[in-house]
Amino acid sequence: MKAYAGLCRALYADPRTPRASRALLWLAAGYALLPFDLIPDFLPGIGHLDDAVILPALILGALWLVPEAVRREHLQRMELELARG
Repeated sequence: MKAYAGLCRALYADPRTPRASRALLWLAAGYALLPFDLIPDFLPGIGHLDDAVILPALILGALWLVPEAVRREHLQRMELELARG
């Protein structure tokens, strides 16, 4: 998860990343940091469902909008950093 957070930060900072993708990444970060949820967590079964669905959907949508060459470049850089330890 830490590596994907680094990937999202790198993509957000890259000027080749489209504005729509940056907006989705910003929304994902904002939603993760908000003190309230769309569905309260105390509701059994569905309380954590919004976190498990909305955040990945926003991140995947943002990654889908990034040009493939840019996405590959950052993924390769991330893999190299993980390999170095």
